[in-house]
Amino acid sequence: MTKKFTLALCFLFAIPASSSVFAHDIDVTGVARVFMDEMENNEYRLSIVDQQVPPLFNVERILPERCVGLEPGGYSYRFSCYPSLNINDSISFPWGLQGVVVVARWNSGDNVSGYFPGDGNYIDVPLAELKAGAGSIRNLAIRYLELGAEHILYGIDHLLFVLGLLLLLKGFWILIKTITAFTIAHSITLACAVLGIFPVPGPPIEVLIALSIIFLAREIIMGHRGQQTLVHSKPWLIAFAFGLIHGFGFAGALGELGLSNADIPLALLFFNLGVEAGQVGFICVLIAVNLALAKFLSSSLLSIHKGLAYGLGGIAAFWFLERLPLILVA
Repeated sequence: MTKKFTLALCFLFAIPASSSVFAHDIDVTGVARVFMDEMENNEYRLSIVDQQVPPLFNVERILPERCVGLEPGGYSYRFSCYPSLNINDSISFPWGLQGVVVVARWNSGDNVSGYFPGDGNYIDVPLAELKAGAGSIRNLAIRYLELGAEHILYGIDHLLFVLGLLLLLKGFWILIKTITAFTIAHSITLACAVLGIFPVPGPPIEVLIALSIIFLAREIIMGHRGQQTLVHSKPWLIAFAFGLIHGFGFAGALGELGLSNADIPLALLFFNLGVEAGQVGFICVLIAVNLALAKFLSSSLLSIHKGLAYGLGGIAAFWFLERLPLILVA
């Protein structure tokens, strides 16, 4: 009886102790919770859910420079920004926590949440990841033009596909038709994916992109061997077909950034223009290099093209084998 009585006492004392531990999840997980509400007249309110989070004594120091702090309320901070907050802004909380969950409630009716990890001193919250508005057409144009150009120039698989098309093509007008077909195709599927009309998971698309380069490399090699197919006579058909696949690959960049619903049409336009600008720049460089090789190494130019085709196929085959298991994981 004494043993049972002792266990009962331990259990009774454990209940209030455990409830006090879990009363504020900030004590357990180190993750704070913040609500940001967009109000009228370019005013905003930050509401801190966890009472034990360090207070913000000067709210202006965590905001963009153009923002001004207003009279705070209980566990909330008010401020105004002229012009309003946009995708180029961020809020930096001076908390040494593991991270923060921010819920943004915009005037448009969109409620967007996100988790942002800390570095031990600050927690940076980019508003683009909370689908803030563009702020102005100029901001949106610059941001998505840069994003589109960066995505094509740093997307090695897309660049290798374009290189393969150039190795396959013979003649200026065929080049124009083929690149135009590729552009139209990836614009269609990019729009469908971003607008949610026909979403496709990333891993299968990455595998198909690798396969497209393998197929293109094979056709280049077959052409050098004198075996002509429909791909050689009408390369814009294959460019259009594989452009549809590559468009889903481009969609990943926009999906990761986050888009305000009102900004989607213009964002798609400027992103596409950025992709085309990067693509045209890359093609111009390749043509210039090819002309230089034709002038100084004309006898070796065919061997160089063959070597590039085999190189494309080898790299794409490696990517295919590397990416294939991701389909099963997904």
